[in-house]
Amino acid sequence: MWYGVLCGLTAGAFWGMIFVMPRWLAEFSPVELALGRYLAYGLITLVLLAPRLRPLLRRLTRNDCLVLLRHALAGNIVYYLLLSTGVQLAGVAAASLIIGLLPLSVTLLGRRDHGALPLRALAWPLALVVAGIVCINIDVFSHAKAGGQPWPMVALGMLCAFGALLCWTWYAVDNARFLKRNLHFSGAEWSGLYGISTGVVALALGAVVLALGGTGGPGEGGAQRDWLRFWMIVSVVALGASVIGNQLWNIASRRVPVTLSGQLLLFETLFGLLYGFIYQHQAPRPLELLAIVLLIAGVAGAVWLHAHPKIGVSSDIRTRTQDV
Repeated sequence: MWYGVLCGLTAGAFWGMIFVMPRWLAEFSPVELALGRYLAYGLITLVLLAPRLRPLLRRLTRNDCLVLLRHALAGNIVYYLLLSTGVQLAGVAAASLIIGLLPLSVTLLGRRDHGALPLRALAWPLALVVAGIVCINIDVFSHAKAGGQPWPMVALGMLCAFGALLCWTWYAVDNARFLKRNLHFSGAEWSGLYGISTGVVALALGAVVLALGGTGGPGEGGAQRDWLRFWMIVSVVALGASVIGNQLWNIASRRVPVTLSGQLLLFETLFGLLYGFIYQHQAPRPLELLAIVLLIAGVAGAVWLHAHPKIGVSSDIRTRTQDV
């Protein structure tokens, strides 16, 4: 389990890059960012899997293909389209901390899975996570108001981030369940097939977008849009966040219960915040710092309870006995 926790933490470090990419490439639309990133992801995984691609494709069943299609849409393209829109409208901190609700949403959705601790046993870690999320959201909206940022733009960005949260919650639980039930692909093989399927879907959607006249994104007109820089950044993010990060997450998904994997997703938010602070050359404000401490404490508590399940279960039994 501890190896799975380490893989989940490292995946979060790579995934944190996705929160600053929309700031690095602010002149490009969310559609261009999503399609560019996943086209690069598909090409990189195609090159990496090329020597053993035919045997892998022969092992694919119709059900595997359907799973890859729905995961490519929910876990990658639609998710990142909504997330990058949220970042551009509401900022890195606002979007990344809406995604910080993933520990709660994944834990709730995966609470009936094998190896999951009862929600009562996770009450204190989840309470710390909730407190951290409340702190950061108070800070985000207070700062938006003080800076004169329009409320409708912040609210729309938060709504898009919430849509991204729903997409990734479903994907995280469905992917973990699939990997535990289907052992005919290793984590690396499934991650590679996932990347290729995402690239194919991105290519098809890109063709549709071009046929409809382009994305109409910010900065369109050509002069101020550096396409070489665009492809360099999306390729780096595709390699780190998608190729390496997804493979690490598949390893973690097989080694830890779903209720713990939900807590590990918080590392994506924490690293996203860290990279955002570095990019903006600023230190976290007091409420942001308090939120980070609370979130880390909540994840550490969840990991400890899963490492000592008898303690978590016995405390849950004691609580029920007291209730009776």
